[in-house]
Amino acid sequence: MNPAACVLAVLIGLASTAALAGIHETDDRGREVALPRPAQRIVSLAPMVTELLFAAGAGDAVVGVTAFSDFPVQARRLPQVGNSVSLDYERIVALRPDLVVAWGSGTNRAAVERLEGLGIPVFTLEPRRLADIETSLARLARLAATPAAARAAALEFRREIEALRAQFRGRAPVSVFLQISDRPLMTLSDTHMVGELLSLCGGRNVFGTLGMLAPQVGIEDVLRADPQVILVSDSLGADAIEGWRGRRGLRAVERGQLYAIAADITLRQTPRIVQGARRICELLEQARGV
Repeated sequence: MNPAACVLAVLIGLASTAALAGIHETDDRGREVALPRPAQRIVSLAPMVTELLFAAGAGDAVVGVTAFSDFPVQARRLPQVGNSVSLDYERIVALRPDLVVAWGSGTNRAAVERLEGLGIPVFTLEPRRLADIETSLARLARLAATPAAARAAALEFRREIEALRAQFRGRAPVSVFLQISDRPLMTLSDTHMVGELLSLCGGRNVFGTLGMLAPQVGIEDVLRADPQVILVSDSLGADAIEGWRGRRGLRAVERGQLYAIAADITLRQTPRIVQGARRICELLEQARGV
């Protein structure tokens, strides 16, 4: 065999070996997900996951999403397969996905097990720290073979976060209560990414040390904590803020530090959380001057 033919044979052999090896990636359950080739038909089971897939450059491969997957605009035109409470399994199967991406704390475990029982690989994400956004982008990019787009998105995200960190480092701490539900009254602890986001801005989550991701608290608990700032998810509507205005004795109320924050850019663990961080940093800086 001549040298050129030998080289060609080696290359073909390497390609065949790579094809057999496929793609192996460990998810946030600690489970290895194996694909024979890059995912070409992906179903997302959470708005956060949908955003991450598009940011990682895999948007063209997304064929189905759940309710409230509203960013980017292209996601709004995709078939919906249910919501966080109920999935349409028949529709998911009809979309012929070679990968489903779930959200660890937002997708029912039984739903994941049922999809896996149907022979569909499920990759679960649970980003809890700001750095996990970069990691999630890289892992999705490996599953979909879109490394360049993911790398660019991750670098830009890191640059913006580090700029905010440098700008607000050393600021006087501001105590914050974050409300995500009205009935029952619920907040987020520092086991959620928002705790690090608040810290980035010089904020202190008054319920940050509670063990649960989304603990239920009482009005009396908030009164005792007496936060300087109250942030309310805009998903609760204007009445949620108005409900605090009559609570005299709270510093946040007396000083007029009651604010609605956009849930989609503050509570979703995606690169857009930089926008939410910037807004919260501005609000806390304003509170320092009151």
